[in-house]
Formats: sequence, C-alpha cells, structure tokens
Amino acid sequence: MSWWSLLWIALLLIAIQPLLQRRLIAGARRRALERLSRERDATVITLIHRQETISLLGVPLMRHIDIDDSESVLRAIRETPPGRAIEIVLHTPGGLVLAARQIAAAIADHDGKVTAVVPHYAMSGGTLIALACDEILVDAHAALGPIDPQIGPYPAASLVSVADRPGPHSDETLILADISRKALHQVESFAAQILEQHMEPEKAKDVARILSSGLWTHDHPLLPDELIPLALPIEVGVPTEERELLALYPQPRGRPSGVDYFPGRPPPPGLPPGRESPRPRPSRTR
Repeated sequence: MSWWSLLWIALLLIAIQPLLQRRLIAGARRRALERLSRERDATVITLIHRQETISLLGVPLMRHIDIDDSESVLRAIRETPPGRAIEIVLHTPGGLVLAARQIAAAIADHDGKVTAVVPHYAMSGGTLIALACDEILVDAHAALGPIDPQIGPYPAASLVSVADRPGPHSDETLILADISRKALHQVESFAAQILEQHMEPEKAKDVARILSSGLWTHDHPLLPDELIPLALPIEVGVPTEERELLALYPQPRGRPSGVDYFPGRPPPPGLPPGRESPRPRPSRTR
C-alpha cells in the first residue's frame, strides 16, 4: 500500500472520528437511561445543557431551554402512561419562558409522581420546571435560582424600578417598564399556580413573589439552606447514578479541562472517612 493511500485513510479516520465518538456517547446514554428507568420504575427524561460558550466559525453558541426542548419533553410526557412516575434530570442555565412554562405545565398536569433531580444546577427556567414537580432532589451544594423574567439583557424588576424613579424618562424606558410589569405578573401568577400543588394558596403566592420579584440578581445560586425555609418539596441528596449521568453529556471543548484531581488513598480500616493517618515526623538530631 502506497504512502498516499495511507495518508487518505488517516485523513478519513480523522474526519469520521467525531461522528463515531458521538454515536458511541449516544449509545452509552441510551443504555444508561434504560437502566435507570428500570431501576426507578419511571420514565427518565434529561434536560441537560452545558453552559460554557463554544465557538463555531467565530460565532458564540450557548445551549439553553428552547422550543425544541419543550417539544421533546412534552412528547416524552404524553407517551408516559397515566399513573407512571417521571424523573427529570435538570442541568441548565434556563432559557425561554415560553418553553419552560410549557414543560412545567405539562409536568403539573401529569397523572403520576414527578421528581426533579438537580445534581449541579437548574437556574431560571430550570427552577420553574422544578417547582412544578412533586419532589426536588438536590445535591448538597446544588443550586436553583430566581425566576424573575429578563427583558432583553435587563432584569424586568430593575426596569420597573428605574421607571418609577422621579424625573423624565425616555419613551423606550417607559415601554420596557410596561412590558416588565406584565412579565413579572405573568411569571409570579404562574409560579403561584403550580406551587399550590405543594402548599396553601397564600404561602404559594408568597414564595412565588419571593422567587420572581427580583429580590436577588438573576444568577444568584439558591442553595439548599435557602430553599428549605421556603417550604419547597426539597430533599437533599442525589443518587450516584444520576450524578454520573452528567459525564455522558460532555462539554465540546477545543482545549483540555482546567481541572484535574487525585482522590487520594482510602483511609486505613477503623479511621473515620475524611481523616487520614498523620504522617510520621522525621527524626531530628541536634
């Protein structure tokens, strides 16, 4: 075989390697979801978006909850028989209010227990979806987030606050403030509606107002110690299988990861976990 033939074969393998890798990962995901579905006796749905920006021909791309996601999740919910449990694994920065609201409404209407599993974070629209579930499993340091709407690049609550200040305002500011008031009312009323599944109506309205009113910045992480006082159906602890599922949704990278670690040696028998035997001190001579 000539060198030219070997070169063409090498180029062909390089060209098809990403496709083969994607197919292998897709097969591993399917097997993992099938196994998890049998173990949980539930329809397992994943809504996983990697937040880090990637670039294609210099154009930044970022995954978030969109109409394609809502169409796929609604299809999965419709195909789940009444009475069968659903588990939705959330790992997302949020996205379109329209798409998140469609998913949340379909979850709230499902005849069967729905559990949201948050191994790391589910912000904004991801939180709205979690609020519609009967149970929310969060890892000890996982985060949900505020659900206050954003109008373009600006928080709706901030636009309203600016427009309410004394002094003249541009027509654009007043128009954006009017849209913001409507958006805040819409999100708050919908959140209260789905929260009434788990709590009294007055409490549901209070929690919906807290989460949607702009009390925090939109990217503020609400950890379990802040979520539990809100009387949400929170349980701290995510099963290992769901946590490991995220590894099957790797972030496309053009560079190696910036994080490496070594787990260390297991402690000797009889020593509590997290404690290591003290290192022997070297002898000293005067």
